[in-house]
Amino acid sequence: MTEQLAKNFLEQYPAIKLALPGQSADWLKALREQAFSRFADSGFPSPREEEWRYTNVSAIEKKRFQWPEAAPSVDEETLAAVKLDDCWTVVLVDGQFSEQYADLDGLPDGVTVVSMAQALENQAVQLENYLAKAVDNTEHNFVAFNTAWFRDGLFVKIDAGVELKKPLQIIHLVTQTESLACTRQVVVVEDSAQAQIIETYAGADCAYLNCAVNEVFVGKQARLEWFKSQQEAEQAWHFGGCYVKQDEQAAFVHHHFAFGGLLSRSDIHCDLETAADCELNGLFLGMKRQHHDSHTRIVHQKPDASSRELYKGVLDQRSRGVFQGRVIVAENAQLTDSQMNNQNLLLSEHAEIDTKPQLEIYADDVKCAHGVTVGQLDEKSVFYFRARGLDEETAKNMLTFAFANQMVSRVEIKSLHDQVLAQLLKRFPQ
Repeated sequence: MTEQLAKNFLEQYPAIKLALPGQSADWLKALREQAFSRFADSGFPSPREEEWRYTNVSAIEKKRFQWPEAAPSVDEETLAAVKLDDCWTVVLVDGQFSEQYADLDGLPDGVTVVSMAQALENQAVQLENYLAKAVDNTEHNFVAFNTAWFRDGLFVKIDAGVELKKPLQIIHLVTQTESLACTRQVVVVEDSAQAQIIETYAGADCAYLNCAVNEVFVGKQARLEWFKSQQEAEQAWHFGGCYVKQDEQAAFVHHHFAFGGLLSRSDIHCDLETAADCELNGLFLGMKRQHHDSHTRIVHQKPDASSRELYKGVLDQRSRGVFQGRVIVAENAQLTDSQMNNQNLLLSEHAEIDTKPQLEIYADDVKCAHGVTVGQLDEKSVFYFRARGLDEETAKNMLTFAFANQMVSRVEIKSLHDQVLAQLLKRFPQ
């Protein structure tokens, strides 16, 4: 970060922090000050950092993203295009919870869904047990930036033994140019509870920065299935982090679809206790000059846990993809079973993928494997379709669609499946 930009942030922050929620919580004020000091010292992450080696966000410093001054207004058509049927719904507009668009009627007893701002005013003592416990400011400076700047988000708590009969959809919608939408979500799924959560990111056709951090806690024998659909505008910048703590025999499944944005980075980090189960699925599609970075980390802390990971990338024109997957098996995590696979398809000679799978194994009785493939469409398969009367473009699009659709077919929620499929078909209409 330049000295001038750091100076601007430092000068603005004393006034900005007065508008942040949770002013009565000393622990939160100290946490924010620590985060802002870290961010002011070194700015956004740099390619000099190993985990940001392939993603340069320095251009963000040329923008002056800031909180929208005017009250946010929502284009009804934009909202309707991303809102799913048969879901409970909450909408965060330009980083703020919108009571107007929330649809939470019929939530069962034992389920709490409130804005983060409200929770910090009324439930600050409870939130102290969770906020910055799944991820802290030392992770990297996007997390520190989020901790210092977030002014709203969600607190979701599902009591022990409660099962949500339909998904909860969280829509992050940005409406104004050069807006900063900075949100923090804390999701707690207590012992033996079950839920599905869908995150949808979208925005107006303009430049903006969407920065969201999720801290997720999955209790003993609980199950949480999480879907992330990133459909940001072409000029948008996106950082989304999901940091998960899984207790004994907890199950967590994450599906990540990255389609939009000029530059996007997504972190999914999971810490597994004894006999926990983790599954990470991902698909990123790059067109024009898009840049998609997917960073996963699974830490097997205790014995008998299992993890499965499959990420696919399709890159065309001058787009660039990054996949960094890391599995760590601790010394006492015997009988770990882990598999990681990354498959990438390049449709243009100018498209690029940087992939870096890593296994760090400190236990001796484990079963771990990883694999990576990078290639182009098989010419024999293209010829097969052309010999049956299809033109070359249609043949290539059908093969590409088949490659990507494997990840879409894993979505069993019909309305979400259809929405993700529509995003895929926009890019391969044949």
